[in-house]
Amino acid sequence: MAKVETPWGGRFQEAPDALMEHFNASIGFDRRLLEVDIAGSKAYAKALHRADLLDAAELAEIEGGLEAVLQEFSAPDCPLPDALEDIHMAVEKRLTELIGPVGGKLHTGRSRNDQVNLDERLYLRVSIEALQGRIRQLQGVLLASAEQHEAVVLPGYTHMQQAQPVLFAHYALSLFWMLERDCGRLADTWRRADYMPLGSGALAGSTFAIDRTFLARELGFSQVTPNSIDAVSDRDFLLETLASLSIIMMHLSRFCEDLIVWSSAEFGFVELSDHFSTGSSMMPQKKNPDSLELVRGKTGRVYGSLVALLTTMKAVPLTYSKDMQEDKEPLFDALETVDICLEVFAGAWQSMQVRGEQMEKKVDSMALATDLADYLVHQGMPFRDAHRVIGNLVAGALANKRALTDLSLAELQAHSEQFGEDALALLDVRCSLSLRNIEGGTGPQAVAEQLQKARRILASP
Repeated sequence: MAKVETPWGGRFQEAPDALMEHFNASIGFDRRLLEVDIAGSKAYAKALHRADLLDAAELAEIEGGLEAVLQEFSAPDCPLPDALEDIHMAVEKRLTELIGPVGGKLHTGRSRNDQVNLDERLYLRVSIEALQGRIRQLQGVLLASAEQHEAVVLPGYTHMQQAQPVLFAHYALSLFWMLERDCGRLADTWRRADYMPLGSGALAGSTFAIDRTFLARELGFSQVTPNSIDAVSDRDFLLETLASLSIIMMHLSRFCEDLIVWSSAEFGFVELSDHFSTGSSMMPQKKNPDSLELVRGKTGRVYGSLVALLTTMKAVPLTYSKDMQEDKEPLFDALETVDICLEVFAGAWQSMQVRGEQMEKKVDSMALATDLADYLVHQGMPFRDAHRVIGNLVAGALANKRALTDLSLAELQAHSEQFGEDALALLDVRCSLSLRNIEGGTGPQAVAEQLQKARRILASP
């Protein structure tokens, strides 16, 4: 076999086996780092010039060559075979072919270890900003839905059993606030990733006078990594991102579960648009909520990406090992999956029909039982005693197949003489809601205040 012709091949007398070449290559998936790799290399060339390792003419040659490589490699039909190994080596090889030996100066004092770490951070910054935009888009859909259906009453559930009536707007806004935390988690993730690793070299730093603070400013980082060993070993920022993405998917999946159930004939609370539904190959009457089921299903896929990288990293000795090449595919896949799931979920919610009359009709009168217990508490009865009294009242009503709303004052007073005529007014869904105007509650006034807070968040830059 021929002597190895790669940037690392001087020590080797034979080329790698074709199988090993394919197994070792990451260019099939890390080519999406092209733009950030070029950006990092341009900044690094400037740092080399500042360190008197490149003269002005060489810097100009390298910058022009990198731009030419970017244009060439950006073409969808540009072949990048396994022999190029990864996007970093592919760029360097093509740069040298275009501008000659001066291209070989670009890697002075730099390792692929700190180079790939930089690329991933730059890629992550763009991806997080894009995902935050998607989240804001979905929050806007939820806010508009809450405003449109502000007066719609919905049975609230615990343990999948009716519990208390709530406003549909309150329900929609609950996801708004979950997504707000998701946005914050992504911002926190980037805050800890906002360190510039170039200059760390393979693991021990560089012998050249690379101005790392200049590089950080040039590349838009707030600070530099303080320890070269930690810098090239660090994949915490990717793990945090995958954890944040998993929580986003968990949030979406829970709401998918509700909407899937609610779209069934047994509930009929919502109907998905045809645009976000599919049919059955056998049963012509079917309208399946496949958009929501796929989001729910893909949640496990994103979880898998997190577990995969955690498992990869758990036994990698410091500093770098080839195992860490396995960090990219889970990240890329999870980012793409969450992005499209946010978009699809927003489309499904925005276009679905909310059947407010059916929701309110389905509120069980027993969901008003807590209000009767609270009434007795206001009359001075200890809550546990009131709980027992109303429990007995409910048991009697169920045994006689009576709704709470059908009970007379005399029937209430048979369980407690502390019931007055004003207690009958409590046996109304709207009255129940009006009692819950505490901040964060489901009362109409409290929900109106929530809507105002949500509007302010979306209006802020």
